[in-house]
Amino acid sequence: MSDLTTLLRRSYLDLLKQSLTDSIHQRTYSAIPQTDGHVEIVEVDNAAKLHRSDGRDWPAFGETMVGIKRLDNLESLIEIIAHENIPGDLIETGVWRGGASIFMKGVLRALGIKQRLLWVADSFQGLPPPNSALYPQDKDEFLHTISFLASSEDEVRSSFERYGLLDDDVRFLRGWFSETLPTLKDQQWSLIRLDGDLYESTMVGLECLYPNLSRGGFCVIDDYGCLPCCQKAVDDFRAHYRVDEPMVEIDWTGRFWRKS
Repeated sequence: MSDLTTLLRRSYLDLLKQSLTDSIHQRTYSAIPQTDGHVEIVEVDNAAKLHRSDGRDWPAFGETMVGIKRLDNLESLIEIIAHENIPGDLIETGVWRGGASIFMKGVLRALGIKQRLLWVADSFQGLPPPNSALYPQDKDEFLHTISFLASSEDEVRSSFERYGLLDDDVRFLRGWFSETLPTLKDQQWSLIRLDGDLYESTMVGLECLYPNLSRGGFCVIDDYGCLPCCQKAVDDFRAHYRVDEPMVEIDWTGRFWRKS
């Protein structure tokens, strides 16, 4: 790959990151959750803009809240998958407005990678109420009450289209993970990105997808550092199935490991 091609690719992906996180404008806004389930929209000052890089706020108008560092990580992992030809498709479970999935597709497009599917899995109606009878680890979670966290499939498709990244290799999987992810048992994966927040959603994602993650493939966890129920699900899964590959810190909350 020529130096000019590499420069153009990196410039495009950097611009995509800035746009998807709504960091590109001089003025940007955060959504602050309130106790009644609504959010308050406030302008972000210059000091707080640093939080956007770490994904510490909820952008009011961006397509992703994962921050620049976690997008940088996805870019690096997909480059490794391409360079080493790790077999399998890519999936994100829990996509909100679709920004991280859009970025993953952007990286695939920028690298000229074809014949790999990108699966976009979500209820497209927000988070489920905690099933505390089966998963007591989730009993105190209230994220299902925040309507801001719900985006429809049509909204996410429209965002893919606006960025020119919707094609036949993007597959949408709508529904609760306990019902939809078992249908993917025959798929092979090179990268799985889990952003389901809850213990249940994280555990179901790991149990359904991790067995078919290729050797050399990557498992990315979005909420390990910020949500104890997510961290507990990951730790329980790794202990039960004796997954001993070291976890790598991406930022204050994101983690990943590579399947050996």
